[in-house]
Amino acid sequence: MKKILIITLLIFAISAKSQTAKQNYSFSLEQAISHALTNNYQAINAGRDIESAQQKKWETTAAGLPQINAGLDYLNNFDFTLQGVSGNAFNPDGDPNAISTFAFGTKHNMTGRATLSQLLFDGSYIVALQASKTYLQYYQNAKQKTDIGIKEMVINAYGNVLLSEESLAILEKNKTTLSKTLSDTQQTFKNGLIEEENVEQLQITLASINSNLSNVKRLNDIALKMLKITLGIDLNDDLKLTDKLDTLTTTNLDLAITKDSFAIDNNIDYQMMLNFNEQRRLELKLQKSKALPSLSANLNYGYNAFSNTFSFFTPDQKWNKFSNLGVGLNVPIFSSFGRHAKTQQAKIAFDQAKTQLVETKQKLQLQYESARSEYEFSIEEYATSKSNLNLAERIEKKQQIKFTEGLSSSFDFSEAQRQLYTAQQNYLQSMVNIINKKAALEKVINKK
Repeated sequence: MKKILIITLLIFAISAKSQTAKQNYSFSLEQAISHALTNNYQAINAGRDIESAQQKKWETTAAGLPQINAGLDYLNNFDFTLQGVSGNAFNPDGDPNAISTFAFGTKHNMTGRATLSQLLFDGSYIVALQASKTYLQYYQNAKQKTDIGIKEMVINAYGNVLLSEESLAILEKNKTTLSKTLSDTQQTFKNGLIEEENVEQLQITLASINSNLSNVKRLNDIALKMLKITLGIDLNDDLKLTDKLDTLTTTNLDLAITKDSFAIDNNIDYQMMLNFNEQRRLELKLQKSKALPSLSANLNYGYNAFSNTFSFFTPDQKWNKFSNLGVGLNVPIFSSFGRHAKTQQAKIAFDQAKTQLVETKQKLQLQYESARSEYEFSIEEYATSKSNLNLAERIEKKQQIKFTEGLSSSFDFSEAQRQLYTAQQNYLQSMVNIINKKAALEKVINKK
């Protein structure tokens, strides 16, 4: 018994460990995008929306196909419904003012039936079939839009993680350099060669670096978790990024993308607006079709039985067969202009959709021009920040030499340091901006 208990505990421990074991992921940007398009939570549900729309399409189609229903009805007459007749209805010599009552039926009735029904013609059904295709197309477009949005989110999140990692590396380097300078300055101060203000100024700068370092570490953790959520992986899993910020920046330097004309037909928002217009057109067509006749047919077949005792399942119970074929024609004639009002409402909605389509085209054109302008500016800003960084590095190095040799004040040196740190962050941000603005431009033009 003790051995069984130990084995059970071991199995439970192994199972629990396997359930909580971390998974390790290593992604380039393209691999991260590919993983997210399959595992992102929004992408998964968008795929399910398509599956649901496909089932809805078949539901609409099935409404015009043969329908078979079967049923079994049982009736127990506790008290019969009595019928009244004149007193001489069955007896010519009787009192004509007298009323006689009698009951029809039996104590127990049972009917088994099957019905085959078929829609022969209905204009609204034909329109519904067309609308079901548009309905499915809408969710297929929605899935494509979701994928495009996920791609942009992954690029932005991936870039933010790289930005925080590069910022950490630069801040650590700045901290190491400044700590050494501070140590040397403190020693010089102890020797009485400089004023204490020089030491205090460097201490202020170092404290600022330490504060920024702690903040960037927290931001890095948040950025990494945000990327994990976008990728659809657990927050406790390990994730390593294989691409570097400067490499991605170089690969996204592509001004040729801004030279091509904007093909608005490729934009997913425009495609969805076209789909919306088609839906409104079909809704108008549906209202018009309701003025057409509809024709249907029903084939009924079954058995019924009657008894004053519940003996329906005995061998000598008599069952009576019945069958019939029915055809129904419904012709709308007059609805007090109700159908006309609904048709006019659908027409107005269709006209509104056409106006929205024109507005969407203009807005998308402006969105493209704005995205292209921002991308071009990000490239210019990158070149400027790179040049400024080189200048800031040279200025800071010169000021450091002057400060060490006593030819420059601590204020001038600290100012040069702050200018360098700002230039470093601007340079990193300019690289991320190129990646993000390129992604925003590709989203508008729907580049594959």
